[in-house]
Amino acid sequence: MEVTRRDLLIVLAAVSIVLVILLPSLLIKPGSGQDSVESDIASSLSDDIKERATYLIKDPIHTSELIDEEFWFQDAQEKLKRDRNMRTVNKRAKNVIFFLSDGMGISTQTAARTLKGQRADLVGGEQAKLSFEEFPNVALSRTYCYDYTVADSACSATAYLSGVKANKDTIGVTAAVKYEDCQAQLDKNSEVESLLAWAMDEGKSTGIVTTDSLTGASPAGAYAHTASRDWTNNVDTPEDCEDIAKQLIRNKPGKDFNVIFGGGGKNFTNEKNDLEGRTDGLDLIGEWKENKKTTGKGYAYVTNLTQLKDIKSDDTDYILGIFNDDKFEYNLDLTEEDDQPDLEDMTRKAIEILSKNENGFVLFIEAAHVDKAHHDNLAQKALEEVLRLDEAVTAALEMSDLEETLIIVTADHSHSLTINGYPKRGTDIFGYDDTTDEQLSDDGFYYPTLMYATGPGRKPAGYDVSKEEHLKSKDYVAPATVMRDSSAHQGEDVAVYAVGPQAHLFKGLIQQYYIPHILGYAACIGKGDKFCISS
Repeated sequence: MEVTRRDLLIVLAAVSIVLVILLPSLLIKPGSGQDSVESDIASSLSDDIKERATYLIKDPIHTSELIDEEFWFQDAQEKLKRDRNMRTVNKRAKNVIFFLSDGMGISTQTAARTLKGQRADLVGGEQAKLSFEEFPNVALSRTYCYDYTVADSACSATAYLSGVKANKDTIGVTAAVKYEDCQAQLDKNSEVESLLAWAMDEGKSTGIVTTDSLTGASPAGAYAHTASRDWTNNVDTPEDCEDIAKQLIRNKPGKDFNVIFGGGGKNFTNEKNDLEGRTDGLDLIGEWKENKKTTGKGYAYVTNLTQLKDIKSDDTDYILGIFNDDKFEYNLDLTEEDDQPDLEDMTRKAIEILSKNENGFVLFIEAAHVDKAHHDNLAQKALEEVLRLDEAVTAALEMSDLEETLIIVTADHSHSLTINGYPKRGTDIFGYDDTTDEQLSDDGFYYPTLMYATGPGRKPAGYDVSKEEHLKSKDYVAPATVMRDSSAHQGEDVAVYAVGPQAHLFKGLIQQYYIPHILGYAACIGKGDKFCISS
């Protein structure tokens, strides 16, 4: 019995010595133990994508960070090793997936990333990453219009899809066309073709996906030529000029898109007699169906998520999905009874259908509600929509071979969301820090971390967020400095993230109109220089 106790004591002593030796290194080594959690929540991407670490920046996401110098030193050195091994894909891009997050400025990304980290129980939350923030190539894009310093979604769409600067509120035309100048719109020499039109000329499949109306400024940049973004149907459009909905259904390239997902049904048929809908009795949806019948190929028209999921992609060459009479509902407003697809649902189905083409495809996907929520100073809804974009990009990565698919994520313009004060780490991103006086105004009132420069959230003198009963509500209107019915856009640069063939060309400070030129070069489409020729 005495021998057994002695043996046990020896074993325990040996284990203790091992722990004393190993424990410090376990505590300071990034990516080890509880310090670094690459769980399904904390990590942006699935396991099969992690295996392709040479394509993506796979930095460890630390649940908490240590105070030791060695922790930060090792973390930086290990990142240096990974970054030195990043792969450049110097070949033609068979496919292009273009994600556009309307109104997503850098501050919006930072806040959304922090929200994601806080939901994953990371200490502070700031160390989290959005899926596209793991793309290895980043550039800053200058967004101004030809005639305005701060861009709208129309002139910017013309820039990033057709490669020219245009006037504010115009789409798919040069700056020779002024706002609401119908006669100038009729001049075919003023029209500019989009990236999707270039793709179709080379036999590629094409598609547009949006959570806005299909006639919204961003998706319209893929097919329309108009002197006014507001000429969405016949109501306000001059008789001599064709409205945007008509152009999608009747004209090239829109009528030949393989995938069309979005809202705005009132602009195509107005069955519900919406006061802002068509009044000429046209049934453009019916026209689309009749047109597709003549092709002899499989086609489908869907109006809800259930129908979308039932679509057999192998049997479908063309699909039109109109899921709302206007824009989509915010994700935070959806109930169990709603049958509305989200951005990920539409992204997955679009890629399934377009991937059948051996020549490849070009797909444009817009997360429209980031912008719409910001216009109303609805910070919670805006950041939630960024997280839905995050999921859609993850889905695209899972479905794509990064040796042949170029994926970019960018914004058309920024918004005036600011991250204010000096809240301690761990403070709810939608709240404020009352543990110090750092978020206390000079006149003694607390203010929240997230605020806007302009918008409907202007508060009365003496407003104190600590007394706000609705601060945690999804419908809380964040404070704004200047009263405005709709928050104005911001004019600073926005980020462009890229991964895949020729993604390395996205670097430094670029003009927004340069974006489609890189994409055209990479995919060997359009009238400019092409990798296929240059190489």
